[in-house]
Amino acid sequence: MFRNVAIVGVGSTPAAPVTPHLSYKELTYEAAVRAYSDAGIEPEDVESFVCVSEDFHEGTSIFDEYVPDQLGAVQKPVHTISGDGLHGTISAALQILTGQFDLVVVEGHSKASNVLTPHHIANYALDPVFNRPLGVNPHYVAGLEMARYLELTGTSREECARVVVKNRAHALLNPSGCFGATLTVEDVLGSPPVAEPLVELEIAPHSDVAYVIVLASEDAARTLRGSPIWIDGMGWSNDSPTLETRDWNEAAYARDAARMAYAKAGVQNPYREIDFAEVDDTYSYKELLHLEALGLFRPGTAGGATADGLTSLGGEFPVNPSGGCLGMGRMHEASGLARLAEAMAQLRGEAGPRQVPDATRGLVMSWRGIPTTSGAVLVLSGDEGRGGGRWRASCPARSVPAVQRGRGPFPSPSQ
Repeated sequence: MFRNVAIVGVGSTPAAPVTPHLSYKELTYEAAVRAYSDAGIEPEDVESFVCVSEDFHEGTSIFDEYVPDQLGAVQKPVHTISGDGLHGTISAALQILTGQFDLVVVEGHSKASNVLTPHHIANYALDPVFNRPLGVNPHYVAGLEMARYLELTGTSREECARVVVKNRAHALLNPSGCFGATLTVEDVLGSPPVAEPLVELEIAPHSDVAYVIVLASEDAARTLRGSPIWIDGMGWSNDSPTLETRDWNEAAYARDAARMAYAKAGVQNPYREIDFAEVDDTYSYKELLHLEALGLFRPGTAGGATADGLTSLGGEFPVNPSGGCLGMGRMHEASGLARLAEAMAQLRGEAGPRQVPDATRGLVMSWRGIPTTSGAVLVLSGDEGRGGGRWRASCPARSVPAVQRGRGPFPSPSQ
């Protein structure tokens, strides 16, 4: 028997720079209620849960012990992926592909405003012998990579700044675009320097948010209301963890993850076969670097395409119509889920003023952040965009119980 995997529900809270009035449990509960309502299910219908979180950001260890109440996951399988939201989504999809589960939920959140010393925490990911003793702001890693990218490709500082101008403008059309703004290239380049050649406005600020995503097997998806979004292909990759041994010439993690996803989705020419992309833009140059690694543009051409308007809303290939991380904020492990949720809105035709016309197939790409070389890619489509090469896996046949629906939200967790 072959199985296909769909995303059948999504729920989120509005992104905000600070949320002093809400705990992470309250944020997650609100997102879960919305996701279950969107999918038309109750929490007891869910068979397994995946949360994406980093203990250092949360301030507690074994963090999956802190999520069951607000997800309705008490006495259900729950495990933590210490990685990005797309890695958690892929983990959930793989559970469904085993044939043992039909409904799996992924949760990710950010309470970045609670973290008083984010740079100190990021430094814990650096090599403790060779890198951490330098005692510098970890953004210097991005500064080094940006300098290498500009030198290698001939991309200009102005073209990188155009990414910020574009994505901040897109965010003005997004209710969760809490950093939306009308900027000029001069505004960006004139902002305070952080790590040469990187300046302040080229770095995505953090935001608070919660996302809950519901995945289902095809049999289960067909019993639910709403519009399923199909996972045509998925891929993931990690380059070297050390600064001294990694590939500084390209985003090898994005390249390899994309090749894996494209092979499963049957994509030969992503620029022609995909309608839009939501990709990581934690730093301005990263959007360009990722677009080229994903095979959407030849090396050194993504900056010119951005300057020419090809990647803007209304352009030939819109990139980050949501505003991306630069417009919505960097959300720790939930950043990939934000890109995924925005792609779902596009494919469902629910993106409002930021809607890409006639979007039937989308690309989502995430990066875990400094100092990692960890990435993941999904190729998604609605029913109209489904074609050959969908992700399939052989698994034993299993009867699918009727999914319970329509009994309202589950009880609120204790705070």
